[in-house]
Amino acid sequence: MQNSSNNQINHPTQWLNLKLIVSALETVQDLIVISLCIGLFCFMVIELREMFFSLLPPLNFQEVTADILFLLVLVELFRLLIIYLQEQRVSIGVAVEVCIVSVLREVIVRGVLETPWVQILSTGAFLLVLGVLLVVRVWLPPTFEGIDPERRMASRKRNLSEPESSSDSVAINSQFNSH
Repeated sequence: MQNSSNNQINHPTQWLNLKLIVSALETVQDLIVISLCIGLFCFMVIELREMFFSLLPPLNFQEVTADILFLLVLVELFRLLIIYLQEQRVSIGVAVEVCIVSVLREVIVRGVLETPWVQILSTGAFLLVLGVLLVVRVWLPPTFEGIDPERRMASRKRNLSEPESSSDSVAINSQFNSH
């Protein structure tokens, strides 16, 4: 009797199914992201309607440009959520692209000539860092076991390891057949 109680104390996962809890939490998280997608899609439709109304005379070019760029930011955010639902990860590339489009939208809407030079300089430095991050993300190591930040690097690694593994299997088969 005492042995079974010691066994339960040593292995708390027997009475607590962690896989079931993690699965339930992931399902709730997916439902939250799906509701965000639906809300963002509805907001994009409303913003698209507003953009078409801003095209009516009198035409304000700065307002139309701001609406179009804001809609592009919303599309990129929607794409980021869709990638998360499909791959269960946040795409670094898409997140950086959203940041770049958002910063460029603010610069275009406010106007470069009306913005102080210090703010333009800092915005340029920020865009440079984001551009470098966009290029460097390809060489980032995997964040989790089996999940690579970018598919291109994962496929490149697989292509490099395939000839080695096939030559290893040939060597193993030849050793097996020789015995």
